[in-house]
Amino acid sequence: MSSRSSIKPPVITLSAGPVALYPRVLQGLARPVEYDYDPWFQQFYEDVARKAAKAMRVAQPALILHCEPAPGIEATAASLIGPDDVVLNLASGVYGKGFGYWSARYHKEMVEIEVPFNESIGPAAVAAAFKQRPDIKVVSLVHHDTPSGTINPAREIGKIVRDHGALLIVDAVSSFGGMDIHPDDCFADVFITGPGKCLGGAPGLTVMSVSERAWQHIAANPKAPFASALSLKDWKDAWSKDKPFPFTPSVAEVNGLDAALDQYLEEGAEKVWHRHALTARATRAGIQAMGLSLWAKSEAIASPTCTAVKVPDGMKDSDIIAAARAEFGVVFSSGRNDTLGKLIRIGHMGPVAEPIYAIVALTAFGGALRKLGRKVDLGAGIEAASAVIAQGKA
Repeated sequence: MSSRSSIKPPVITLSAGPVALYPRVLQGLARPVEYDYDPWFQQFYEDVARKAAKAMRVAQPALILHCEPAPGIEATAASLIGPDDVVLNLASGVYGKGFGYWSARYHKEMVEIEVPFNESIGPAAVAAAFKQRPDIKVVSLVHHDTPSGTINPAREIGKIVRDHGALLIVDAVSSFGGMDIHPDDCFADVFITGPGKCLGGAPGLTVMSVSERAWQHIAANPKAPFASALSLKDWKDAWSKDKPFPFTPSVAEVNGLDAALDQYLEEGAEKVWHRHALTARATRAGIQAMGLSLWAKSEAIASPTCTAVKVPDGMKDSDIIAAARAEFGVVFSSGRNDTLGKLIRIGHMGPVAEPIYAIVALTAFGGALRKLGRKVDLGAGIEAASAVIAQGKA
């Protein structure tokens, strides 16, 4: 049995998250850990909450939960969904399907639209669900279902949900900061993200925007938790320097979030989105030129922050991932649950959302296949990706 010390760290991580950190985030995490009730830190915390709101393009300071986004999404289900609520769950992938299991603990009834995990949810299907069940009160949508690398049309779906007076939960954990998606744009009542993906930060926080409509629904929910790690109510006003924290916040993580937001805002959102999209487009072009297939049924729904590649027939994902790491020091991600063994994910998030990393990914992926005896035209892949990069158009 090998010990951890015998395993070399990777050279480059191109995973679907957690991702490599920006240098200024590392510096932020190394700042002094201040006492949470010191006036300096209370003002700093409020400033960070307001900075997150600026990045999300909303007026109200962000709600920050001191956990990675999965428990934050679970807390949303616990706080928002009441015993009289009918929930429409939109499942186009592992995470969308998974929300339904959390919802089941709290809802009256759930209606679900499920599509194959290489497709996306059509707005027409959502409209049809409301026509059949006008009593739907809460809708859950994953914008980018990372284990599939596919995108759902959040704006179009959000408009339908708002027109019917229902509340919309949007999981934008692996899309916000890497593409043009914001709470108000997609009519989200609870918009959930975190620093550990496209913002190039550490994965220990959940950052949320919660609408007044959602807060009213939470207040009216007799089962909404309080004095609990799954409570949104407890943290509702914690952004204010004049309000107490329910429990000790993750001070170092807040320092890192502050640095990640500075990185994003100073570079400029549009520039950040462009390099994510260009890196992904170059990668997709190279993958297909090598004779491999994308997982997404249509390239139109392929994510700009994560490229999912079908595992070639007769091969194992674990062998390809291991060969890429052993030969090139490059880390890729496998699928999850229903997509495990069927695809390999190449992450384009944060500091590795740069076009040169498309070349790195293709070299490692193609080189791993060659090492395992599969013939691929690696040169064609590099040429195709280079042509996209030269055009500079995402």
